[in-house]
Amino acid sequence: MTLRMLTRYHLELLLRSQRWLAPGLAYLVLMGLGVSGGDDALSAAAFSAGLLVPVTGWLVRSAVTAEPAQSRACLVAAAGWRRVHLSALLAAALAGLALGAAGLAAVLLVGSGGGGAAAAGGVLATLVCVLTGAAVGAVCNRPVVASAQYAVPLALGAMVLVLLVPGSPANAVVRALVLGARHGGLSAPWWTLPGAVLLAAAAWWAAVAVAVRRGE
Repeated sequence: MTLRMLTRYHLELLLRSQRWLAPGLAYLVLMGLGVSGGDDALSAAAFSAGLLVPVTGWLVRSAVTAEPAQSRACLVAAAGWRRVHLSALLAAALAGLALGAAGLAAVLLVGSGGGGAAAAGGVLATLVCVLTGAAVGAVCNRPVVASAQYAVPLALGAMVLVLLVPGSPANAVVRALVLGARHGGLSAPWWTLPGAVLLAAAAWWAAVAVAVRRGE
């Protein structure tokens, strides 16, 4: 089975199992509470992007735990642990991107000053924060951290860190949007995208390596 087929399978499983519902509704409700018509588009895009870090991490947990053990064993026999786990991570990231795209479209539609700069900054922030959330979710859930007793608080702590610690791609891009809204001009930190890609790649590689070694 190809990685594309496996990713599509995990996306369908995420939808059919309704495990996307809790993070998806949490994102929509918080967007509804935090964004209103006439808000500055850059500020609202920063809020949307920041939400995507925990929401995407939650989607990763939903994706990697959605499959029954017997079904997962059959997939592993056909495709191997590496592709099976990687496809679940990809499915979660794609789901996060879909939510982020919908949220950003709404922000640009109802917000003020939603021009080309706001759209470009919003797209950048969405990509960076989804990748960051997917990285955190990969290393704070199965198979790296098997027990929910430890996985959930570790993931929450890591998400707070990547949003608050200076130098983090998510922190830098959200801060740039907020400052752009305050001062009337956006200086987009484009380095944050390759930084987030490298962070996600390293986290996913580690998670897949652990999945192969542990066989889970």
